[in-house]
Amino acid sequence: MADALRDGRTTGSCVAAAAKAAALALCGEMPDSVEIPLPGGTRMHVPCRVVEIGPGFAVAVVRKDAGDDPDATHGLEVFVRLEPDDGSGIRFAAGAGVGTVTKPGLQVAVGEPAINPAPRRQATQALAEVGVENALVTVSVPGGEEVASRTFNPRLGVVGGISILGTSGRVRPFSHEAVEATVRSLVSVGLAAGRTEFVLTPGHVGANGARMLWPGLAAESLLEVSNAWGAAVDALRAGGARRLVAVGHPGKLAKLAAGDWDTHSGKSPPVVDWVYQQGVAAGFSVLPSGTVEGLFAALPESEKPLLGQFLSKLIVSALASRAGCPCAVVLVDMRGEAIGQWGELSWV
Repeated sequence: MADALRDGRTTGSCVAAAAKAAALALCGEMPDSVEIPLPGGTRMHVPCRVVEIGPGFAVAVVRKDAGDDPDATHGLEVFVRLEPDDGSGIRFAAGAGVGTVTKPGLQVAVGEPAINPAPRRQATQALAEVGVENALVTVSVPGGEEVASRTFNPRLGVVGGISILGTSGRVRPFSHEAVEATVRSLVSVGLAAGRTEFVLTPGHVGANGARMLWPGLAAESLLEVSNAWGAAVDALRAGGARRLVAVGHPGKLAKLAAGDWDTHSGKSPPVVDWVYQQGVAAGFSVLPSGTVEGLFAALPESEKPLLGQFLSKLIVSALASRAGCPCAVVLVDMRGEAIGQWGELSWV
């Protein structure tokens, strides 16, 4: 039997642990690990290192360990400079490599450091355990700005570095919860920007296709939802979205028509057999294949656009039913070129 995947610690847990270690350093201790509270009520031991002590401040560092999750921030060092004062509670500041929020719609106000509420509460609780109730907590992550450029942060309006995240304190390997949380944030930013009409894609193939179709498409209107289609559509419906267009490869989008709204290969079966059965029932000259792309490739040229239209119509029906608003679908091949569509597109 394969070994179980190893959990990691969130950047929020890194901040809480480094803050507590810095507070202990000001009391004369030099811990090499600390125990911190987690949002769910459990606790975690975290290795740490005190790197500087000066008049009225201390700096400690914790290395981000994402466990077996392919997290972009894995291995980064999270520094906290703690300056206790007589002010009003625990205040947070963004140092180098930590982003600042520039767009409304996120959990943190515009102009604030991109340190989410749960990590703030976690660090505040960790500091309270060692008697610190008033302090400035400055968080720095060397290399964070470069790493953030490979994440959703630029799309979310977080500039200058990574976000400090974590609702549970632990990183669960391949966490679908993390994907859903990111997708909901993208939806919130789009709605806060006043957008009511959105183009949804599974990823780069669909996004490239959407940009080919609509070169002037606003960034806030284009949502890459990965596999979290149910979460995205439900959030858009709750936010009052008026029209949706899904753009993507039929091997992904046909799963929606088949009833699978988490399209990850580990959460939903391949859709090729379903597409084949639907094609046969509709009278297309489909032949068995191992991929949806193969089903299209084996069709006579005259039937390819008709199958694309047929599948698009089935997907639109499922999407509109869940979204509660008019929808359209554009199916694209791996080059991003349209191979079928259904629904009104002129409003995009």
